[in-house]
Amino acid sequence: MSQKSLGRRSESKFDKQIALVLQGGGALGSYQAGVYEALAEYDYQPDWVAGISIGAINCAIIAGNAREERVAKLREFWERVSSPSANWLDLPHDIWRDAMRRTAAMSALLCGQPGFFRPSLLHCWLTGTAPTSYYDTSYLKRTLERLVDFDRINAREIRFSVGAVNVRTGNFAYFDNARQTIEPEHVMASGALPPGFPAIEIDGEFYWDGGLVSNTPLKHILETLPRHSTLAFQVDVFAAQGELPSCLEAVSEREKDIRYSSRTRMGVETFRYAHNLRRNISKLLAKLPASLKDEPEVEFLARAACQTTMDIVELIYRPEACQGPSKDYEFLRATMERRWDQGLSDARASLASAPWLEPAPPEIAVRTFDISSTKSQTSARKPNAKPLPAEPSRPGAPAHG
Repeated sequence: MSQKSLGRRSESKFDKQIALVLQGGGALGSYQAGVYEALAEYDYQPDWVAGISIGAINCAIIAGNAREERVAKLREFWERVSSPSANWLDLPHDIWRDAMRRTAAMSALLCGQPGFFRPSLLHCWLTGTAPTSYYDTSYLKRTLERLVDFDRINAREIRFSVGAVNVRTGNFAYFDNARQTIEPEHVMASGALPPGFPAIEIDGEFYWDGGLVSNTPLKHILETLPRHSTLAFQVDVFAAQGELPSCLEAVSEREKDIRYSSRTRMGVETFRYAHNLRRNISKLLAKLPASLKDEPEVEFLARAACQTTMDIVELIYRPEACQGPSKDYEFLRATMERRWDQGLSDARASLASAPWLEPAPPEIAVRTFDISSTKSQTSARKPNAKPLPAEPSRPGAPAHG
């Protein structure tokens, strides 16, 4: 699947917490596993993992295992769910690979995926119960119990958050180990995409996939109080930018990419504006005369002020060829391996460049980097920067505001 760990370690000095943010995207989630393998090589170990849907499953495996076991457990999961096609020939011909992808997608629709989901309609018809989903996800609960140590998650070695939607109220909710005890059901709820998967009951309420409201949990990390200066690795499996479609299948794929990526871009830009506002409020308050410090308007603004800095590294899955609208439920083993390796390669390139190691100009509160698209962007449109020389170690306490 991928090269063995090269034993590389980041020796850069941080004053920020490290966050890993994983989007929903079904079978595309093996790209995220490759990204994590690269982060582990460079010792960018996350202090906080947050995920939606398949990202929630990957986050649970990461947070629920010791550092030295995480990559192996991720590999075990992805090899398990792609096992029906493990021995299929992977010939280097587009026509063949396209046929295999279509066959794998049809297999998932008809038979489900081992360790993940299976068709439930036949059982409903035989028992006379009205179905509320096409598939049963009890397999996934057993897989999570086997691969994830939930006691470790609840020991809070890493902060862990997954998002879901309350079916009754339509409200978005985060299940967070800083606030509650995490069980397999919380992870399953984050990935319960209707009508394919059933809603999951938690404390008398039922929840669906968080991607129905927001497919990326970045805002939860950046907005949670007290805020900490953060280096966030945001792994998106749907690309906002793409080519003009030339056929109906490409149109369907492009529509899905835009639908699930647009909220991500809007969320980052909204946060950038709000955080720059907080930074400027903080600077303005420092210039006020003492006679105004106790005014109620000033006290109100002081609660909103913040001096933290946020760096967001965007790692985006950009497949080389059209994969069609079924790409998020096509679990072909060969495709899974290619996605994993692409995530590993993209993340290695970003980590080797590491422009976030250069200090941000004092007027910039939020920077975004997209190394895999050969450019880095900041709110000042600053060009790609060279990384600073490595420094000895990372201090433990991040700045906060």
